[in-house]
Amino acid sequence: HSNGDSLVRRILERTRPDLDADFHGRKLADVLMEPTHIYVKPLLALMAALRAKGSAVKGMAHITGGGIVENVPRVLSESVQARISKSSWPVPPLFAWLQREGGVAEAEMHRVFNCGIGMVVVVSAADAREAAALLAAHGETVHVIGSIAARVAGEPQVEMLS
Repeated sequence: HSNGDSLVRRILERTRPDLDADFHGRKLADVLMEPTHIYVKPLLALMAALRAKGSAVKGMAHITGGGIVENVPRVLSESVQARISKSSWPVPPLFAWLQREGGVAEAEMHRVFNCGIGMVVVVSAADAREAAALLAAHGETVHVIGSIAARVAGEPQVEMLS
């Protein structure tokens, strides 16, 4: 999920790891160079399914460069806030490695990297279970990572909760 390439390069330059070394069953180089996942077909199917029942996808954010906290606000109105629970999905080992080896603060990790969330799809609470099931049926790994709430002026548009 192409994100944080500049920071990854700096970490690699500083730590000089063995890119051929085993990293959870794969070469570290292969994990680092994994191509971006394309979500278009499952998302089109979701949009069609919700439209057929008179509902809709309310927003979609591909979490690439800019991480979670910079990409999600692009699909939100100024009056709302995404409250995302950091414990709602397993963070892939690569991100823990990057954070540890690079000495990267947690807030910076969420600003730069997707931390394992490649796409955020916003649907009504009433559609959440159906949306998750449909995306899973299309081979996607789905995690309900948070909710949308009214935003008080001055609050961030994305709040990362423990």
